Amino acid sequence: MQIFAATPENLGLDNIGAYARRVEAMGFDGLFVPDAIHDGLLLACRALAETSRIRVGISVLLAFPRSPMNVALAAWDLQKMSGGRFELGLGTQIRQNIEDRYSARWLPPAVGMREYVGALRAIFRSFRTREPLNFVGEHYRFTRLQPFFNPGPIDAPDVPVMLGAVGPKMLALVGEAADGMHTHPTNTSHRYLKEAILPQVQGGIARRDPALARPLICANELVATGVDAATVARERERFRGTLAFLFSTPAYWPSLELFGWKDLGEKLQQMTREGRWKEMSGALSDTVLDEFLVTGRYEELPEALARRFAGLVDRITLTVPDNPDHDIAAARAIEAIRTRFGA
Repeated sequence: MQIFAATPENLGLDNIGAYARRVEAMGFDGLFVPDAIHDGLLLACRALAETSRIRVGISVLLAFPRSPMNVALAAWDLQKMSGGRFELGLGTQIRQNIEDRYSARWLPPAVGMREYVGALRAIFRSFRTREPLNFVGEHYRFTRLQPFFNPGPIDAPDVPVMLGAVGPKMLALVGEAADGMHTHPTNTSHRYLKEAILPQVQGGIARRDPALARPLICANELVATGVDAATVARERERFRGTLAFLFSTPAYWPSLELFGWKDLGEKLQQMTREGRWKEMSGALSDTVLDEFLVTGRYEELPEALARRFAGLVDRITLTVPDNPDHDIAAARAIEAIRTRFGA
């Protein structure tokens, strides 16, 4: 079991280097940086430059506002610079953000992402072999890469391409074409992983290139933890608000529907329309919260995580303590989790 650290979305370039060094010192296997308030590629670059052991991945880079060629060039350089420690996570986001926040072209998510991944792999192959680039799809066309613009091969593996996936078509695409997937915090319950995510990923594997290894499953779960009960309680309430906000978006309702809680999503959506943001947390009961949130002090985490994820996923994520004085306790928890999972 690999254990990755999550990065707060408001952490910028001025702080990510020190944060990454803390993550490495605590014994994490890797660090996931977001692409939200700050640019994910820049954050990854700084984190890789400040570390020597951990892997750094983007969870997840918004694909459609960026040309696959731009992303391929940046990812290739990051992989070379880090000696193979970079991972590219890609996501689609919702249509309103792509069109109205980025003024970019919206594509059908699974169809568009299948071409995007295919284009990236074709570009990487041309970089590696210097063969002419020739990728022609319905939405992307790459047929020109003069030798002057080709960075050439690197002494590192090709960049792993992970996908953020929620719906059945995207989950099947993970099985078909990606090196792995990032779950969303709203679809990381034990039941949803077992009954929806893994079967749908498995359904796409029948169309997978045999040369590709089995896709990794990374559980990007929310974990309310800390050194004492008071810290855990504060984190639990913070994540209650996070999940209430997320579940107000219909794209994240499939997991609610599995439990028969679609009416909760509809209620939360209506509250956003009425501007009742501060009241949303109260709509999320403890019963619902416990399905999507791991809760416990550091010494309780190994069993809590094993009950939820043993045999289902390859990676889990943990939050980094707000207080650096708690890093030693977090490091002990990481080692105990590895021992519990037999890593």
